[in-house]
Amino acid sequence: MVTIVLVHGAFTGSGSWKRVIRRLHGHGLPVIAAANPLRSVEGDADYLRDVIDGIGGPVVLAGHSYGGMVISQAVHPAVKALVYVSAFAPETGESALVLSQKFEGSTLADALIAYPVATGGSEFRIDPARFHQQYCHDVDPESAEVMAILQRPVTERALSDMATRAAWHDTPSWFVYGDRDRSIPVEAMRHMAGRAGSRDTREIPGASHAIAVSWPDTVTRSILDAVDHVR
Repeated sequence: MVTIVLVHGAFTGSGSWKRVIRRLHGHGLPVIAAANPLRSVEGDADYLRDVIDGIGGPVVLAGHSYGGMVISQAVHPAVKALVYVSAFAPETGESALVLSQKFEGSTLADALIAYPVATGGSEFRIDPARFHQQYCHDVDPESAEVMAILQRPVTERALSDMATRAAWHDTPSWFVYGDRDRSIPVEAMRHMAGRAGSRDTREIPGASHAIAVSWPDTVTRSILDAVDHVR
């Protein structure tokens, strides 16, 4: 049986997938929500490969936001399909920062708070006062407030690390994203889906960056399409 591994991005955690997980379980599918370290692209990919090693069967990887950098880097023979959920799909030599700045439309940089970490460099989180409008404008204010408190910061290194692998060259991919994403410009995601040869692309009118929370049915449908391809 195919196992679905969900990889969250920056400024969120594994719990962001809970509405998608309920729907996948309703289809009788095994799901693992990996706790992405958000420290470096290669280190996070190494951890994801460890998770995949422990499954022992075919896997569909779904990555959100920065999680797309990780699923692209974590090349593994068990991975049969990739689903990019409002996510980066880098070519080798590209970083999340490079891709987010390649097209106009992202307001994320102005919403970030940076501070140094003991291991060196800095990490970022979104200013809680700006989280709702920046990250999840299509989520109710009470839920957005909780999401802002639960957000997990990401290191500057993780966002600036360049990909050394691009799994989408050899693994079929699906893309789903919103056209009002304020973190990754919609033109960037259209570009990445096109060059990856996306098997199917869903662009959600009016949707924010947090579509696993606000549009779980549509995200689930993209993942199920990938699973159907593997079966």
